[in-house]
Amino acid sequence: MQLLKDEMWTRKTTVKITMLGRKMITEESSIVKKIQMSDTREKEIIQALENKDGLAWKEDGVAYMEGRIYVPNNKKLREEILKEHYDPADIEHPGQHRMLELLKRTYWWPGLKEDIKKYIQECLKCQQNKVQHQQKADKLHPLEILKGPWQEISINMIGPLPSSNGMDAILVIVN
Repeated sequence: MQLLKDEMWTRKTTVKITMLGRKMITEESSIVKKIQMSDTREKEIIQALENKDGLAWKEDGVAYMEGRIYVPNNKKLREEILKEHYDPADIEHPGQHRMLELLKRTYWWPGLKEDIKKYIQECLKCQQNKVQHQQKADKLHPLEILKGPWQEISINMIGPLPSSNGMDAILVIVN
């Protein structure tokens, strides 16, 4: 059963783990080609590439961060990736947590979790089909309109409070 689920979650861009623990692209996709053409990088990835500590590396024009494909700061490209993983017919609208898990297998960019949350919140279909977990409010019961003062009063005693001038409570009377 788990194998079937894993097969359903694979996408156009698959990643093969090599003996060194690094990843290589086994299937070219339009997204990977767009990533290869882009040369913009955030400070975080540039520093990681310069450190050469094994967390980040560049291979075939694609930067990798923590073993996942780094997606440059390109709003259209990131939205395309989100759409590709959120709207396909086989899994259609997987939800925030499943989508995060799905994307984290292959891609990395700063703010990935926030971008997923925002994308899902803006999905009209999801908002229309969202289950309400709140109990519906009862009808309001308006109070009677009184004919004169002092026909109904409420009294509330607040205390004990710290003593002040020998008093340690407040009496509130509402007409």
